[in-house]
Amino acid sequence: MNAELTAPRADPAERAIAQAGVVKALSAHLPAHALLWHLEDTVPYECDGLSAYRERPLLVALPENEAQVAAVLRVCHQLRVPVVARGAGTGLSGGALPHALGVTLGLAKFKQILRIDPLARTATVQCGVRNLAISEAAAVHGLYYAPDPSSQIACTIGGNVAENSGGVHCLKYGLTLHNVLRARGFTMDGEAVDFGSEALDAAGLDLLSVIVGSEGMLAVITEVTVKLIPKPMLARCIMASFDDIRKAGNAVAQIIAEGIIPAGLEMMDKPMTAAVEDFVHAGYDLSAAAILLCESDGTPEEVAEEIGRMQAVLLAAGATACEVSADEAQRLRFWSGRKNAFPASGRISPDYMCMDSTIPRKNLADILLAIAEMEKKYELRCANVFHAGDGNLHPLILFDGKDPDQMRRCELFGAEILETSVALGGTITGEHGVGIEKLNSMCVQFSDAEREQMFGLKLAFDPAGLLNPGKVIPTLHRCAEYGRMHVSRGLLAFPELPRF
Repeated sequence: MNAELTAPRADPAERAIAQAGVVKALSAHLPAHALLWHLEDTVPYECDGLSAYRERPLLVALPENEAQVAAVLRVCHQLRVPVVARGAGTGLSGGALPHALGVTLGLAKFKQILRIDPLARTATVQCGVRNLAISEAAAVHGLYYAPDPSSQIACTIGGNVAENSGGVHCLKYGLTLHNVLRARGFTMDGEAVDFGSEALDAAGLDLLSVIVGSEGMLAVITEVTVKLIPKPMLARCIMASFDDIRKAGNAVAQIIAEGIIPAGLEMMDKPMTAAVEDFVHAGYDLSAAAILLCESDGTPEEVAEEIGRMQAVLLAAGATACEVSADEAQRLRFWSGRKNAFPASGRISPDYMCMDSTIPRKNLADILLAIAEMEKKYELRCANVFHAGDGNLHPLILFDGKDPDQMRRCELFGAEILETSVALGGTITGEHGVGIEKLNSMCVQFSDAEREQMFGLKLAFDPAGLLNPGKVIPTLHRCAEYGRMHVSRGLLAFPELPRF
């Protein structure tokens, strides 16, 4: 596959003709209120959480049942019209960016919790069910759903499956992949397909692990069965302060080296703690160069023993203070700061771009010190918050999107963070996905042969290349172009993408 799949800049007349044809074809399968194509109706669908890049979809389809989903896909397959599936739109890599000549398939109406089985400890839900709603529904049985991305109050399980989302407790309890048993959906030609099983194993190839994290490129997921686990009897959190970033990074590595797997192990640098404390008043130490949040959960005896061990490690690593939550209210207050890091950043900057990469834990200080040098190089501020336990970084580059030069420098700053992460032995994404944001960085992470294998998998599911085209996998041609741009560092990272 040599041609780019990115959306063409549509001629207005061509767009109008295409729009009329698709609306007419879909009107036979969807009620009038489920089709949106007027400007004022489609503007809310121009972007996901990565608002720096926007595109107006040809139209938005809002099916209400699986039969309508299948019908939309069949019609678009026959007309060779691209389809971009969309959930709550909280993604941060442009994975739900519309195609200018395509249909955005909104799945927000699929919000039923179909079944909770407390004996099997599973929940079967539609793709539009909010992450947190699963735990709320299971609470009566003393159960909950472990993955908890910071957007869990709004993000949907279908989007979690698409991006393989994690959260602050993924170190101990795993990502979406580790907590999903089964997913049901439809291929681009409208064929129903099941991945995985509610049994301990499923016959045939393990395609569930292929679908989870595939960013809507292989199938449209409509129903998911997830694992539920018992709610811990007790949870306590340590807030540890450090006067040096390297000491904090070493403390993270030492906790894991001691064989301790905390329920959560998060790190924030000084700029981020200042922004968060001003927003939610979580009780953070504003004098610290970095703070760690280390949580233990389980029985009271288990928690007491693990908290003691972690305190000993933290103090030996150079912590200047260790405060243990005295009650549940204080524990939640500690975490409220971490969970509100993104909105807190929005209060101190007109715009921010949240990057997402992973590195070996032992290199946490190295990447933070490198980012500090990049701040000087690109003359932009960066606040850092991340899942320290599994080395998943979330640098937030602060900029003003109304200034084209700041936008250019922000993109180059982000690209250098990703490349530095790879150089340190890490990857360009942990849980936000590739989308359109990291297309060029895929050229740094993977070889030509590896990317061709990815295209092979894409073509096996979607031969026409109509599901979420132009995302995730860069072509050889794009990588060759990026290689030339990389040398000069004088061009925008994404010259062809529409911006605000």
